[in-house]
Amino acid sequence: MTTKTWFITGSSRGFGRALAIAALDAGDQVVATARTPRDLADLTEKYGDSVLPVALDVTDRDAATAALQAAVERFGRVDVVVNNAGYANIAPVETMPEDDFRRQFDTNFWGVYNVSTAALPVLKAQGSGTIVQFSSIGGRVGGTPGLGSYQAAKFAVDGFTRVLAAETAPLGIRYLVVEPSGFATDWGGSSMRIAEVPPEYDATVGERVRGFATPGPTAGDPARAAQILVEVIGRPDMPTHLLLGVNAARMAQDYSRAQLAEAATWERVSRSADSDQQYPVEMPLAATVSA
Repeated sequence: MTTKTWFITGSSRGFGRALAIAALDAGDQVVATARTPRDLADLTEKYGDSVLPVALDVTDRDAATAALQAAVERFGRVDVVVNNAGYANIAPVETMPEDDFRRQFDTNFWGVYNVSTAALPVLKAQGSGTIVQFSSIGGRVGGTPGLGSYQAAKFAVDGFTRVLAAETAPLGIRYLVVEPSGFATDWGGSSMRIAEVPPEYDATVGERVRGFATPGPTAGDPARAAQILVEVIGRPDMPTHLLLGVNAARMAQDYSRAQLAEAATWERVSRSADSDQQYPVEMPLAATVSA
């Protein structure tokens, strides 16, 4: 098998670290990026010249371009670009400070935009490559109280990636959106800030905060997920979206079934908006709507 070169953001911990190790253990080369490259010292000690640690703040577009160029200069090409860097803070949308909401979006969406657009000239010149976007199951089903900025960004990443895939379809570039449920990473740990929750949001956001304070067992194994990703990305029939975890698979299917049922219930109303369709039509019965 041909050795691949991976470019992974947020490689210092969590999924980024696990994926860097899985790729290196598979015999590939990794450009491991982090805000603080010294956090990657153990990777270079273990894997030597197969690892290139690079400082990268994904919110800096020029830095993303420079990091991709450093990858090409070192390894000659980049085969897999992984946008993994991201974080979340918890607060109601109404009371979260706007600068906090924007900073999260800067990392979780604009960071993906910066790295993806910096990678496109490299992948186009090669005529091949894969871009992997880490979303979450929340980026598909949404609706988690307290995670307004984070989940809005993940929805945006999916829409952005679908457009990229359509625009670059003839250019040999593939895309994979990864949608995990709960995993044993530091996502809800030291990088997460939880704001004070106003009383009127206690039953929604407050309940979510209490869930973080008394977490149950986390089923997801990041190392196993990383090995799965290395194998999936190596396949010619790679999916466009990959759910990871029992909860992710269950929640996605439940959500899709509910969407289909709702679309069917309101289909006649939806169709009646076109000028060549019957109008007006009867609205669905309340009992049918609530079901």
